[in-house]
Amino acid sequence: MSYKIYKEAPPVILEFLNYIENIKGRSSLTTEEYYRDLRTFFRFIIKDRGLIDKDIPVDEIDISCVDLEMVSSVTFSEILLFLNYCKDERNNASATRARKTTTLKDFFNYLTVKTHKLSYNPTEQLESPKAKKSLPKYLTLEDSLRLLEAVDGEFKERDYCILVFFLNCGLRLSEMVGINLSDINSENVIKIRGKGNKERLLTLNPACVKALNEYMNVRPVDGITDKNALFISRKKCRITNKGVYHMVNHYLEKIGLGNQGYSPHKLRHTAATLMYQKGGVDIRTLQIILGHSNLGTTQIYTHVANEQVEKALNANPLAKV
Repeated sequence: MSYKIYKEAPPVILEFLNYIENIKGRSSLTTEEYYRDLRTFFRFIIKDRGLIDKDIPVDEIDISCVDLEMVSSVTFSEILLFLNYCKDERNNASATRARKTTTLKDFFNYLTVKTHKLSYNPTEQLESPKAKKSLPKYLTLEDSLRLLEAVDGEFKERDYCILVFFLNCGLRLSEMVGINLSDINSENVIKIRGKGNKERLLTLNPACVKALNEYMNVRPVDGITDKNALFISRKKCRITNKGVYHMVNHYLEKIGLGNQGYSPHKLRHTAATLMYQKGGVDIRTLQIILGHSNLGTTQIYTHVANEQVEKALNANPLAKV
């Protein structure tokens, strides 16, 4: 665990975060999400209870004062007020509020069931907000081809390889950035580290192999800070999430799809949708490729197909007769 981000974390929270990452095996990114959720919650509690000057912005409140006594005094009503605050003041979507609910339930469950430091769990009867189910946004096959054709510039081989990996393998942004040279063997099988540090193996298809070979021919060698990183930035270090995001957005704008809600994650949706609709890949195989722990998460792509069928049927000129 990197302690830089947790410099304000009090012992009662830090202990829980260590448990989440080291015992439960959550990734460092997931652990950071847990911390940010708890930090937001206790900032709200401190502000709502009037324990700090009212003129201090919520996002600047120091939570180092939080101790077991304060945690034990949290009520069910305060948690409901917090979730309302997240909805009304922070404009959190239902999915974000559901994640915060999970964080709070896991935190209080740890203190009551695992360590027995608390005798009362205020989240025991707490239900998660109903998340609105929306169909994933994705590029059409034609738009995907235009995106690949738009690649140019000083880092065209690298950018092309990243886009090809997104559109063929359905990788998450963090998975793409985290690829190491040592993760790819001589048989063109790549090891991907997904959520919760779960690993899966994918065999690169011919398009990926070709793009990878062309990139490796020009990949920088000298002066690199992380020599095992596959994708290298202009500064000769591992490319960052932000760097990939801006690169993808640049080419989306180039083909006229900028500011339309597309992102690297939408390229993952595109790969999954194309494999399911055009490639005939069954849903369980798609689950393995995407690294979903729950088949229900993958089944969203069957709804995409169903919606298209519905639109086609409604387009029939006899539909309104």
